[in-house]
Amino acid sequence: MTAPVPGVDGSGAATLPPVRVVVVDDQSTIRLGLRMILDNEPDVTVVGEAGDGETAVTMARALRPDVVLMDVRMPRLDGIEATARIVADPDLADVRTLVLTTFDDDEYVYGALRAGASGFLLKDADPQTLVDAVHRVRAGDSLLDPAVTGRIISTYVELARLAPLGHDADGNAADGSGEPGTGLGAATPREREVLLAVARGLSNREIGAELHLTEATVKSHVRSLLTKVGLTNRVQLVILAYEAGIVRPGRDGHPASTS
Repeated sequence: MTAPVPGVDGSGAATLPPVRVVVVDDQSTIRLGLRMILDNEPDVTVVGEAGDGETAVTMARALRPDVVLMDVRMPRLDGIEATARIVADPDLADVRTLVLTTFDDDEYVYGALRAGASGFLLKDADPQTLVDAVHRVRAGDSLLDPAVTGRIISTYVELARLAPLGHDADGNAADGSGEPGTGLGAATPREREVLLAVARGLSNREIGAELHLTEATVKSHVRSLLTKVGLTNRVQLVILAYEAGIVRPGRDGHPASTS
């Protein structure tokens, strides 16, 4: 899949084509509501709907959307496995999955994030939050509510230690070192600063402003971190940071550095 080709608006500023979205939920009324919100935006278009995970994967392969809005609890194939299949398909490398959840779906959401979802969004989010989320995920940013993320991580991190991210089935580090660590030891001080900012839910632009870096430089640091730990996206990177104890949920629900 080729990257979106920017155009030029009347003022001469670069523009991107509309975000192409597939909406996945087993309840037709929810799909209809999401479609109505998104289709009302001039820079978003819903290109398909699916009522189960199996159809969602098939549709992603056929339509190559920018973003899949993925429900978790569905018949035939749930959103966790559907997300994992999309992420594992090299032909769908540019397709981002945004998980739709409720507050009682923590275990499912955690599984979806580990499977490679680009983030999650509460089903009762207001329309503008939904639209912003779709744009943010298409741009390559993660979408994490720090308070909810902290709750998920703190609850399930001990289970994750049985099969931590960045390790193979024998418990060896994915970077080939064989050490029982996470591979984050090779991160530079600047990369660790970027990691902490990512774990706080900041976008690349916000991180750049805070650390006095260009957005392109932030993206470069994130890519470097992902390569060093053998992961696929920044959401998994945040989970790994929690698992490694580099960050922990703070009292206000935001990550707190352990260093």
